[in-house]
Amino acid sequence: MKILVLNCGSSSIKFQLWDMLKKESLAVGIAEKVGLKGSFVKLENSKGQKVKFEGEILDHQIGIEYILGILTSKDYGLLKSLAEIEAVGHRVAHGGESFDKSAFVDDFVLEQIEKCIELAPLHNPANLRGIIAMKNLIPDIKQVAVFDTAFHQTMPEYSYMYAIPYSLYNKYKIRRYGFHGTSHSYIAKRACDILKVDYNKQKIVTAHLGNGASMCAIRDGKSLDTSMGFTPVEGLIMGTRTGDLDIGVVNYIMDKEELPLSSINTVFNKQSGMLGITGVSSDMREIQNAAKNEGNKRAQLGLDMYSYRIKKYIGAYAAALGGIDILIFAGGIGENSPVIRKAVCKDFEYLGLKIDDSKNDNLRGEEMVISADDSKIKVLVVPTNEELVIAEDTHSIVSKLN
Repeated sequence: MKILVLNCGSSSIKFQLWDMLKKESLAVGIAEKVGLKGSFVKLENSKGQKVKFEGEILDHQIGIEYILGILTSKDYGLLKSLAEIEAVGHRVAHGGESFDKSAFVDDFVLEQIEKCIELAPLHNPANLRGIIAMKNLIPDIKQVAVFDTAFHQTMPEYSYMYAIPYSLYNKYKIRRYGFHGTSHSYIAKRACDILKVDYNKQKIVTAHLGNGASMCAIRDGKSLDTSMGFTPVEGLIMGTRTGDLDIGVVNYIMDKEELPLSSINTVFNKQSGMLGITGVSSDMREIQNAAKNEGNKRAQLGLDMYSYRIKKYIGAYAAALGGIDILIFAGGIGENSPVIRKAVCKDFEYLGLKIDDSKNDNLRGEEMVISADDSKIKVLVVPTNEELVIAEDTHSIVSKLN
């Protein structure tokens, strides 16, 4: 069975074609600048071929048409015809309280995704456009929605509720939802496979550290708590997002700077985080270079703040879980920055956590246990693979329909 995985953003379409019999990725790529000037599609296939096509991609449907055309092309394709694609799995940002697992896309699911647009106005509309585009292009294709929020639906009420008037929760469902659920679930299960321990009997803390970043406390295979909240702005310091912030600051800045609500949203989502602190970049590689090689004090401040915030969450989750068995780093920064991993793990000896510098210092983008042999907490780097999870969920759901 061949599964096409789509992750539609506001102006991009990430895609991956999977052969589920071999659990092998046949092609991976992205359509960028959808609806903008200079749009293009890039693809790399399992034959080692890389190709870039430039063209006018006015909307998501045209972008997906381009992608399907390349996948079936004589020169670069991996498919003889579109009939080889048995199903399409879509990453969907928000499923609200309606979905605690992936779901076959029918009219009800489409309706619920649409209802969640007000909860995820930047992501769900694009996700929905991808599903509708596939429906238009291949009317009989089976489609599955894999929700970023689903894994966190096991959080208890005391964990996900905010201390606001309960009537506002009843009215608008304002609560902690959490995101990156597909990644947190995958890396936790994969780490348990590597360690050969029972996933359903572990106390795990996962750190998905990328431009967007979040952490999760997992007890006995279920999400107990997570750092992102009602939106992806809460929690850790990110590339351009503030993370945790006193809400009084919002009113204060709006008043002093005479900013409308739309502008303050831009400040906290696009101009803050590591970019705002350092003034260098939102890219951790550039920040680390500025701190180490240029002596940039603001860059070093940003690194210190970034690591400290992660340490605070580890401490909080250790208390919530009653201890930690496994700590996992993933995401572009978690997988590729020995500096951040070392800074985060420093001074946790009181919990019995020790990393092995010889393993950590040169490790980038590979699976490995980086804790010392006598560490009570096992520390791992596990590259995330959300696309594989989406493909597996899609395969599992569609197989039961046949």
